[in-house]
Amino acid sequence: MDMHALNQALGNIDIYLLDQLLKGRFSKEMKMLDAGCGEGRNAHPFVKGGYQIFGIDRDLLSIKMARMHAQTLNPGFDILRFQVCGLEEILFHKGAFDAVICSAVLHFATSSQHFKTMWAELMRVLKDGGIFWLRTCTDAGDIRSISTDLGDGRYLLPDGSERFLLTESMLQGLMEEWGLTYLEAPKSVVVHGQRAMGVFIFQKNGS
Repeated sequence: MDMHALNQALGNIDIYLLDQLLKGRFSKEMKMLDAGCGEGRNAHPFVKGGYQIFGIDRDLLSIKMARMHAQTLNPGFDILRFQVCGLEEILFHKGAFDAVICSAVLHFATSSQHFKTMWAELMRVLKDGGIFWLRTCTDAGDIRSISTDLGDGRYLLPDGSERFLLTESMLQGLMEEWGLTYLEAPKSVVVHGQRAMGVFIFQKNGS
């Protein structure tokens, strides 16, 4: 397969999510939610492959683009699976999904309570036994020591961005509260002197 064909097949999916897809972590029988899907880059191979993928994003233009891309990739795909919706109050019912993916969204939380509200909604729509794949900014690599504390979990990072940082202690508390266990050891990508991004894959065992 040449590079153009590979790009057509996979799009711009996050490399760590692609890793889970290639490992067979997700199946076509699973109902999946891309929470904060943007224009649908991480949904691309799932739409093309006929998976039961749904997406939400608060930005109307992004949802319009996600629908357009989905229709191009798979003319039989129900584009209304992509809906305008924030993570603070997700429109789906409790336990609606077998898997939830959330990439580079939670670090836009404005406070600890805002972060926990979005997390609780993700947990509400994820059924017991379901899979939660998360990518977000963390405090790995002691990044807080070279960042400006803006209060309530938010920091001005050396790269100039303002982000909520998921700390190890906060994560452990959330895992205990929601009955989460690791399916794989978490990973951190530390861009030295700039930021740290964590990648996590959990199973929800019930709170």
